[in-house]
Amino acid sequence: MEQLQDLYNAENQIIKALPMMVESAQSDELRNALNEHLEVTRNQATRLEQIFEKLGEKPGSEKCKGMEGVLKEGSDLLQEVSEQVMDAAIIASAQRVEHYEIAGYGTARTYAELLGEDDAAAVLDEILGEEKEADETLTGLAEDLNTEALEEGEASEEVNTEELNTEEESGGAKKKGSRSKRAA
Repeated sequence: MEQLQDLYNAENQIIKALPMMVESAQSDELRNALNEHLEVTRNQATRLEQIFEKLGEKPGSEKCKGMEGVLKEGSDLLQEVSEQVMDAAIIASAQRVEHYEIAGYGTARTYAELLGEDDAAAVLDEILGEEKEADETLTGLAEDLNTEALEEGEASEEVNTEELNTEEESGGAKKKGSRSKRAA
C-alpha cells in the first residue's frame, strides 16, 4: 500500500509540474511529447485509483518526498539555464522523473505479484511499460535537441571569444562575454 500511495502522489505532483515544462519547452516536438505524456500521466493516476478501489483502500495524502525532490531539482535547473539549452535541461529533468517512476512501478508490480494481486500487478506492469516508453521518447528527443543545444552553445561561445579578442586587440582591458550554460 505504501508503494501505491507513493506512486499516486508522485503522479499527481507530475500532473502539476508538466504544464510548466510544456510552457518552457522551445521545441514543438518536445512540447507535444510532454503534452502527450501529461494525458498518459492523468490516465495512470486514474488507474491507480481503480487499484485502490479494488483493494478496498483510499489513496492517502502522504507526500512522495522523492518525487518532490526530483521535481524541485528540475525546476531549479530550468531557472538557471539559458534559452539555448532549455530543452536539454527539460529532457534531463523529465528523464530523472521517468527513472524514479520506473523504479517505483517495478517495485510495486513485484510486490503485487508476490502478494497474489494479479490484476494490480498487470496494471502496474502496463504503467511501467508506459514509463519506459516515455523515457525512450525522451532519449530520442535528447539525441537531436542536445546536439542542437551544444552547437548553439559553441556558436555563442565563439561569438563571445571573438568579441573578447576584438576588445583585446583594440587595447580594451574590459573583458566582456557571457557563457551560456551547456547541457551535460
